[in-house]
Amino acid sequence: MQNIQSQLLNARKAKQAVRMLSREDKKNILNKIAKGLLDHKETIIQENKKDLERMDPTDPKFDRLKLTDERINGLAQSIIDVANLEDPTGQILSSKILDNGLKIEKKTVALGVVGVIYESRPNVTVDVAALCLQSGNVCLLRGGSDAWFTNSYLVDMIRDAFTSFSIDPNIVQLLPTDREFVQELLTATDFVDIIIPRGSQSLIDFVRDNAKVPVIETGAGVCHTYVDETADLDKAAKIVANAKISRPSVCNALDTVLVDAAVADAFIPKLLPHFEEAKVEVYASAELYGLLAQLGYPFLNQAKESDFGKEFLDLKCSIKTVDGLADALEHIATYSSKHSECIVSNDPVHIADFMNAVDAAAVYSNASTRFTDGGEFGLGAEIGISTQKLHARGPFALEKLVTEKWFVTGDGQVR
Repeated sequence: MQNIQSQLLNARKAKQAVRMLSREDKKNILNKIAKGLLDHKETIIQENKKDLERMDPTDPKFDRLKLTDERINGLAQSIIDVANLEDPTGQILSSKILDNGLKIEKKTVALGVVGVIYESRPNVTVDVAALCLQSGNVCLLRGGSDAWFTNSYLVDMIRDAFTSFSIDPNIVQLLPTDREFVQELLTATDFVDIIIPRGSQSLIDFVRDNAKVPVIETGAGVCHTYVDETADLDKAAKIVANAKISRPSVCNALDTVLVDAAVADAFIPKLLPHFEEAKVEVYASAELYGLLAQLGYPFLNQAKESDFGKEFLDLKCSIKTVDGLADALEHIATYSSKHSECIVSNDPVHIADFMNAVDAAAVYSNASTRFTDGGEFGLGAEIGISTQKLHARGPFALEKLVTEKWFVTGDGQVR
């Protein structure tokens, strides 16, 4: 029976190799990878087309799978950004000398072997490899079968960069996409230190339910924007439109608009031209359906209960009125995935109450949720957006790819 045992063994051995790399070594490799992306851009796009040809263009995953000239340029720049970030390992978190003379320090160290399971996102391949290298970790990448051609080429190119410096290429490995190997990875406690799933809720649930290796979730994004009764409605319309339209297939895109009933009649006509131009399919609650129908909105549906708390990943969104801030908070508490939530308001008390009360990895006032991103937050790149509360929350990037280790220095002390 086939297995990934050899790759797991190679990953464990590679931990020693990556720990020996200097900051300059890492920077050289990362710059080589960035240059490779730019030099082989045409081939990457050709390999990516092989994957795209196997997917329905109407599938929300299609946009996430697609690599363009502009996106490859962005990936190369993100690697350079990561290369210029401070090494997160070796940071002294605390230091003290006890009465008995023992010197005790707590320092940051790499996690070890990081397994990442993800879907349809070849940019994750590059980002994870760069982040793990810079933080002194080995990575095992298990991308989806729908991105196999793209991921295979990218990982070969990354491994070639290691080989060109006579460094163990097994610091980065691409695992087979066969499902039976996923279970082997999830239970490889002797080889893998952490598993990070990035993708649909069903993928995250499967990993959480079946893993014996510790898991850090990067959750699905069900994101809300609440338009308060005090909001600048023109500003609110632009924020909502950007959050929904700019790139609807990603996890920080808007899914539900909550509008204070006091301003719904004034706000909706300002929002609809933005939505109509982009052909956003709207699922309106009963109290708003009549208004949108009266205004002649062409892409209109009556919302069902299941349309709230739904991650659309498409040019679709639900919308409903609420009776003030308390009602908005109650709705978000019920349906949020704890990813990114926003209030548009001119009332500082309402803003403070919203941002303090909402339980989410990122909370916004008067800005699009589309900013929840490692690059946008100045972190260089990200593995995903963590919606859990242990170890990492929000953009899961370089600074969180470490754990702690105690260093105790003595001179013959015994207890």
